[in-house]
Amino acid sequence: MNFDRAFVELLGHEGGYVNHPNDPGGETNWGITKAVARENGYDGPMKDMDQSVAKNIYARKYWLPDFDNLPYPVAFQLFDAAVNSGVGQAVRWLQRAVGTADDGKLGSITLKVATKADPAKLVLLFNAERLLFMTKLSNWPSFGKGRARRIAENLRKGAA
Repeated sequence: MNFDRAFVELLGHEGGYVNHPNDPGGETNWGITKAVARENGYDGPMKDMDQSVAKNIYARKYWLPDFDNLPYPVAFQLFDAAVNSGVGQAVRWLQRAVGTADDGKLGSITLKVATKADPAKLVLLFNAERLLFMTKLSNWPSFGKGRARRIAENLRKGAA
């Protein structure tokens, strides 16, 4: 299943417990913010949140069923970006990369164009959109280096 593979790869970016003072998400564990954990029924200390709880949240909140219809390299990029910036924003980057209307909804037209596109080229165009967006964020000075590294690693994954 693509989600299981993507989850393992995502954890290479996300890791465990973090509480950076400049992170607008506040406390996170396995990449899940405290607010998202609470919205999804986890009410324990963030430091103690089990990886399986995070996996269930990721599957429900960030992996759209249609991701399974895309080539894995593209699906992973969408998933990783959805975790960082929300599903709607990730879909907008895909839509811009394939040249469809960017409404943030993964519809049949975008899916059709994306599945016919060269996956390696699509990964490049998608990450170009993502990086351009990230550099405009107010917290780029604090988190830009890490975000740029993450996107560079994703480009390597897309080329494999």
